[in-house]
Amino acid sequence: MSDRTFLSWPFFEPRHRELAERLDAWCAKNLPVAHDDVDAACRELVAMLGRDGWLKATAVDTANPAPLDVRSLCITRETLARHDGLADFAFAMQGLGTGAISLFGTPEQQQWLAKTRAGKAISAFALSEPRSGSDVAAMDMSATRDGSDYLLTGEKTWISNGGIADLYIVFARTGEAPGAKGLSAFLVPADSAGLTVAERLEVIAPHPLARLAFDKVRVPASALIGKPGEGFKIAMSVLDVFRSTVGAAALGFARRALDESLVRASERELFGAPMAELQMVQGHIADMALDIDAAALLIYRAAWTKDSGAARVTREAAMAKLFATDKAQEVIDRAVQLHGGDGVRKGHIVESLYREIRALRIYEGASDVQKVVIARQALSDFRSR
Repeated sequence: MSDRTFLSWPFFEPRHRELAERLDAWCAKNLPVAHDDVDAACRELVAMLGRDGWLKATAVDTANPAPLDVRSLCITRETLARHDGLADFAFAMQGLGTGAISLFGTPEQQQWLAKTRAGKAISAFALSEPRSGSDVAAMDMSATRDGSDYLLTGEKTWISNGGIADLYIVFARTGEAPGAKGLSAFLVPADSAGLTVAERLEVIAPHPLARLAFDKVRVPASALIGKPGEGFKIAMSVLDVFRSTVGAAALGFARRALDESLVRASERELFGAPMAELQMVQGHIADMALDIDAAALLIYRAAWTKDSGAARVTREAAMAKLFATDKAQEVIDRAVQLHGGDGVRKGHIVESLYREIRALRIYEGASDVQKVVIARQALSDFRSR
């Protein structure tokens, strides 16, 4: 049983503690699913999560509008990740993929949310390009006006749920101004003419990923999310909400690694005694427990701050993601060391965690980019004193 004492921290309300208990029980009963066919597994997970109500937190309820609850998103991602990394992925992309619609969509656009919250449609967030990952302002993809429509031309890559999504939120250059001020966001159904999956991408921890090609994909002006030129603001606002949740997923992976290590150290004997009696092993466990609690504090501070009404939590979310993902990598590496040969044996949970964690230090803002974000905020705050 993973440590849950953090749920008594003042960041949480009774409903958050109840969510954690119910979801953990559900996960123990339903996860993990078979990962032999990753596309099929993700479709199954989205359907299961929607059927049993867990996807409701990923998007606004148009019948009863309220801000997204970032603490609930973080608790859900942490819990799912601890049980099954692919389940966390399936949940997270339903939120990230529809974030722009939740925050800025028209009533017509938000009709998609009933489907994604019910697990009846899969969403994707199409921002990265072959030449612009961390540098969003360097985007090449264009959206040119053609009468009452827009024509989208270019490529997107490293798109999660690419190839299985029913809708994509696509960012393209509309040219209102140079750089970041000339980008816009569009809702593009996956069956749009001219939109093709150019390549499926395989990574060390299998997930549905693809490079997408847009050949004059025609969408109506009503597909524009927000106003022309607001795409960068929309993308950053979505990441402002969901970046903390990446740290929460890393935290779930780290907690599982610590749990597995505690079992290993208690049951495995070395030199006639349990491993847990060796001071070197105790040192590893102490470092793991310390990093986990410190990461949890940063994650739930950022989530609580956003839920308390802060317009932006760029600094807090960057700190949470940077620290939690980097430290989770270290925690899992220690777990591999404590498991010896079993730690690198294919199919072992610790080996799986080792592959799962690495991508979290890259996507939704790489660790080095988060350092730039934090430093710029600190310098800006100092200069404004």
